Amino acid sequence: MRNDSDHDRSGSGPERSLTEKPLLPVEARRAAAWCAVALLVASVLAVGVWLCVFLSAAVTPVLLALLGSALLGPLYRRLVAMRLNRSLAAGLTCAVLLVVVGGAGYVVVSALVDTGDQIIASLKEAGQGLSKNFGMAGTSLDDLASNAKSLVTRFGGEAASGLLAGVSVVGQFIAASVLALLLTFFFLRDADKAVRALHDWAPGNSGPQLERMARRGFQAIQGFMRGTTFIALIDALCITVGLLILQVPGAPGLGALVFVGAYIPYLGAFISGAVAILVAFADRGFVIALWTLGVVLAVQVLEGHVLQPMIQSRTVQMHPATVMLAITAGASVAGILGMLLSVPLTAAVSGVLHELRKHYAADSDSASDSGSDPSSGDTGPNASPTSS
Repeated sequence: MRNDSDHDRSGSGPERSLTEKPLLPVEARRAAAWCAVALLVASVLAVGVWLCVFLSAAVTPVLLALLGSALLGPLYRRLVAMRLNRSLAAGLTCAVLLVVVGGAGYVVVSALVDTGDQIIASLKEAGQGLSKNFGMAGTSLDDLASNAKSLVTRFGGEAASGLLAGVSVVGQFIAASVLALLLTFFFLRDADKAVRALHDWAPGNSGPQLERMARRGFQAIQGFMRGTTFIALIDALCITVGLLILQVPGAPGLGALVFVGAYIPYLGAFISGAVAILVAFADRGFVIALWTLGVVLAVQVLEGHVLQPMIQSRTVQMHPATVMLAITAGASVAGILGMLLSVPLTAAVSGVLHELRKHYAADSDSASDSGSDPSSGDTGPNASPTSS
């Protein structure tokens, strides 16, 4: 038996639900939903970064192997096209990588070692000159040069006293280099197997899309590595020749610094150019320093307006703010190594996101075309009369 209160509740329920307003407006609920999504994505990214840092002994060789295989991939494909065995072609490519990287490292380190003391002395002299002419403006440069010299001396003493720690660091570096070289060999030789494995592991029919995303990201890394290496070589040669003509001391070491700094966009060029100008100011005077500034600016204009548009692929063109944020984040996570790896990884992520955006845009266009096509048999309220 139903009483009156039950009848009143059941009778007024629909009206109450229709007239009741939600606790939060629609805009606030949408903002809360987007905040929840942003927090979830940020949490996943934070966990991923923490795992990469925690497993850096394994992650760093993998990233270095990706950069090496991206740099020398065309050579491997050319050797395969000459009907060489895949293993032999990958082995020869790794040998070329070892010779190129080892030779470049030897040239850079020897140039910096031979002229390092001269560069530091010139920086210290430049700091003293600035402090005389502009008051306290050059004191920080003077202190920086003196501290750098004392830090180098102290580090050398600590390395000599702590032989076991030094051997451990050298052993880790050698182990990471050997692992990166072996991984480069396998990445080059078994790239087709990796593509097949990606198709096998992909859920549903997402294999082709995942392959396109992976290829786009790898092409971005490849374009960055090849273009940056070529641009760094041209910048270093031009600035070294200019410094030799101006008779600036330590020109080979400054050119090597330019070559290394080119792999850190914007920031590396600024630092290496500033060091070259200060060295020229200390040893050759104000006029030669202005000429050195002109050489550095001319090389930067050549790089920005000629070399990068001609050499760099369009897939790695990123906004300077994005590059600076990536460099800052990489430096905070992994120091100098993070600064070197952050830009190619950001280029890869940018390429993957571009491929995703293109994929979803194509899906939305096809869905809208199929929904508005009269021949598709649409019997909805917006269908044309002739479609029936």
